[in-house]
Amino acid sequence: MNWIEIVVRTTSEGVDIISQILYEVGVPGVVIQDPDDLLTLKSQPGDWDYIDENLLGMADEDVIVKGYLREDDKFHDKLQYVKDRVQGLFTKDLGLDIGSCELELSSVKEEDWANNWKKYFKPKKVGERTVIKPTWEKYSPKEDEVVVEIDPGMAFGTGTHETTILCIRMLERYVDASSEVLDIGCGTGILSIVSVLLGAKGATAVDIDEDAIHIAKVNSMINNTGNRIKVVHGDLLDKVQGTFDIVIANIVSDAIIELSNNVNSYIKQNGLFIASGIILERLDEIERVLSNNGFHKVETMTLGEWAVVVSRRA
Repeated sequence: MNWIEIVVRTTSEGVDIISQILYEVGVPGVVIQDPDDLLTLKSQPGDWDYIDENLLGMADEDVIVKGYLREDDKFHDKLQYVKDRVQGLFTKDLGLDIGSCELELSSVKEEDWANNWKKYFKPKKVGERTVIKPTWEKYSPKEDEVVVEIDPGMAFGTGTHETTILCIRMLERYVDASSEVLDIGCGTGILSIVSVLLGAKGATAVDIDEDAIHIAKVNSMINNTGNRIKVVHGDLLDKVQGTFDIVIANIVSDAIIELSNNVNSYIKQNGLFIASGIILERLDEIERVLSNNGFHKVETMTLGEWAVVVSRRA
């Protein structure tokens, strides 16, 4: 059976909402081509070793979100749903520039689909020490590097998006041997795995999606961190017990605002809340909400159109 590749032209701000629409109809994963990412790589000579050179000439002005659906008897209904949802975005005041959202379709053979997206995922050094490596690629680590083996399972990202990179850089700064870490919205489990590989005592990884839970467990086993990572199926904090030295949430701004109301009761005295997935336009809002809920800002870091805020519980 063939697959249909759905391409949506959007912006960096529109990536998350377009991706969510595709996930809603059963797309197992998305590929994101952001020209700003390629420009960032081009400006950092050390990263040239970690990207397929053929991709460097592919950038245009739009951010491309690609997803794949089976060409079965449900395809046309799913496609119509995507079209309706995308068009509906233009009737709402989202406060975001989502671009044209132009849709393009093409047919992909089964055997091509299985590996088509993998060409976008190469080993990449994302921090001072941390290298993200797909399980099917070879990489010889340099001294003191932490190599994280990831199999995204066509589902929840490769760990190389700006928001995840920002989180990893903060973990490199703040994790120590005594750290107990809570990873909210864990996806592939990458932030929990990085925490443990950097020396954390343990981590709890939480996600609402059952597929994410499965993939996080698999990736934890691949990296030999399973004995120090607890994977929990839950919605934000509803199934979490205990308190933690570091709580990290790489999710959307609205969910961070929701968390800020009660997450401090899960953070040890003087513990840290690392919040990412924040569009720059909402950074001031997030910092204000965190302050109003008793957090003191430690630092903020930005990358591309995104920000991470590190706050300490009062």
